[in-house]
Amino acid sequence: MARWPWYIQVGLIYLAARLVSGCIFVAVARHQGPSPWGDGEPDYLNFINIWDAEWYHRIYSGGYPAEIPRDPSGDALTNAWAFYPLFPLLARVLTFVTGLPWVIAAPLLATVAGLGAMLVIYKLFRLVDTRMRRSSSRLHGPEDSALIGERRTSHENALWGVALVSTFPVSAILQVPYAESLHLLLLAASLYLLLRRDYLTAIPVVLLMCLARPTGVPFALLVAAHLLLRIRHRRSDPLPLPEAVKATLLMVVGGVGALAWPLIAWWVTGDIRAYTETEAAWRGGDGIVPFLPWVESAQRLFGDVLGWFAPLLLLAAVVVYLDSAAVRRLGTDLRLWCGAYMLYLLAVLHPQTSTFRLLLPLFPLALAAVYVSKSRAYRCSVIVLFTLLQIVWVAWLWLWDELPGGGDYPP
Repeated sequence: MARWPWYIQVGLIYLAARLVSGCIFVAVARHQGPSPWGDGEPDYLNFINIWDAEWYHRIYSGGYPAEIPRDPSGDALTNAWAFYPLFPLLARVLTFVTGLPWVIAAPLLATVAGLGAMLVIYKLFRLVDTRMRRSSSRLHGPEDSALIGERRTSHENALWGVALVSTFPVSAILQVPYAESLHLLLLAASLYLLLRRDYLTAIPVVLLMCLARPTGVPFALLVAAHLLLRIRHRRSDPLPLPEAVKATLLMVVGGVGALAWPLIAWWVTGDIRAYTETEAAWRGGDGIVPFLPWVESAQRLFGDVLGWFAPLLLLAAVVVYLDSAAVRRLGTDLRLWCGAYMLYLLAVLHPQTSTFRLLLPLFPLALAAVYVSKSRAYRCSVIVLFTLLQIVWVAWLWLWDELPGGGDYPP
């Protein structure tokens, strides 16, 4: 199999991982009792079409509400505006073309998008220069590629990286009707084009990414840092004015893309706070205050005093980790992305059980995990551990098991 084309090898790794995840879903479904989505022991397709998949199905079937639903006191209720439109739109296109119902078309779209994501992630990992500490000059042709090709990530290491992403503890989400797999594909493509400095081609990809999941802000932050570093190193790494303009345009597009969905919600509903109040409703009705949810969660866990220091310790641990030897081998741009995305999560995320799923965009760290050791025993052990944690994630969070006070922890 080592002689087969790289895309066949990547595809087999991904499909094997999805088969394992499918078996986990089927096994856990046998323990599912009656839930808000139906009777107990559902089949595979019905079991993976629960939780947020139901909201995507509502959008697919009836679109978004023209007005924000509110309770008698005027507070916004949970509604579809919290979910971005690209995935249900593409699912509708797929059903129109194939005639397949949502229950089949949506998981198929998610699974195929996940396969595309793994193919792009492999190409992205192969592009990583593991030796040079500065940004290399732009490739202008096959001659330049041949000169520095030996410094790039090896085929074997890139495959291991794909294997770790494919078996990540929440990777089962890549085959359910969520937007994660589609977003992962667009994010990997955006990072790939940024590393190649193909800024103009990246613009439509970034715009689509911003309509799949809300990651425009950290990506714009990444491009800003990328551009500043290029300006700083312009003597050793020339930055022609046209290229600087293209990079600036990409940064602006990332910022505009981050505002696109809130502006669309405002335009449709006539309520300037339609999106922000909807997000607040999904958080229990509290307003969105940057960084505060982490402090409040830490205070519930560690008390009023230590709760103020826990987020700072978490931030310090992130900084130390991103400066570790294995992560430094990812190169500047991928490290900047991980840092920007973690900072974004710290600023806007309300920490809960869904946080595990939201860590998937940190997929470049899978390659850093590969660099920790060349030992196959170590790498296989990580895959086994990830697979066991998939069982934990599906059985703990995907399985509906009503809490004493009602509801259940979301995946």
